[in-house]
Amino acid sequence: MNTVFAILSIFAVQRKEFFILQNKFLRQKNSNIAHFYVFCAFLVFGKAMKRMVIFASGDGTNAENIIRYFHDNEMVEVVSVYSENASARVHHRAKRLGIPSITFPKESLSGGTSVLKKLAEDGADFIVLAGFLKKIPDAILHAYPKKILNIHPALLPKHGGKGMYGMRVHQAVVAAGDTESGITIHFINDRYDEGQVVFQARCPVAPTDTPEDVATKVHALEYAHYPAVIERVLLGENLHESF
Repeated sequence: MNTVFAILSIFAVQRKEFFILQNKFLRQKNSNIAHFYVFCAFLVFGKAMKRMVIFASGDGTNAENIIRYFHDNEMVEVVSVYSENASARVHHRAKRLGIPSITFPKESLSGGTSVLKKLAEDGADFIVLAGFLKKIPDAILHAYPKKILNIHPALLPKHGGKGMYGMRVHQAVVAAGDTESGITIHFINDRYDEGQVVFQARCPVAPTDTPEDVATKVHALEYAHYPAVIERVLLGENLHESF
């Protein structure tokens, strides 16, 4: 009888209200009830709401852009921000936007077990890296195959690899005399910046451009494209590598 009532109640409320209730139970650790709601949602709507966790190490501008993009989204929710840096400004941005954030010790990433446990508690379906500077351990990679997305501030395979992040990348672009740069959104694997490419966008680099000029152009591409590409990946849409 309770099952019939629960399923009928889903028809009686709007899709968004239902998913808000489901996520409330997850946040309260009422996992059995929440998972039952997920099952009912699948029966009624054909799919359940995707729960995303953002990993970030620094200022958090991309993280904030992603959180704002998915605010009130009916199919995707940002449930938490994880960082290894307690003083990272991303914590302040998350708090201001009403998103929980946690700091885990750097040593937790060596094995990944404690981080995996927290991801399970949060009911995370997908992980997005937004300026996260640490290598993701194999345990998390294996638990989330093709479910961890990263953005790199250059056109991979150029200017990628260990230690290539932020202004270092833009300096390398200018030093190489490149006439264009851009962003690469890709799934991650066990090697730096070598995962499957999902999307690339380009911007011109003028001979007079400084690394700071390139950074400004690349940041504009990040803000314009990253959240939308995340959404399309989560909803199972096919993406060309560039559009």
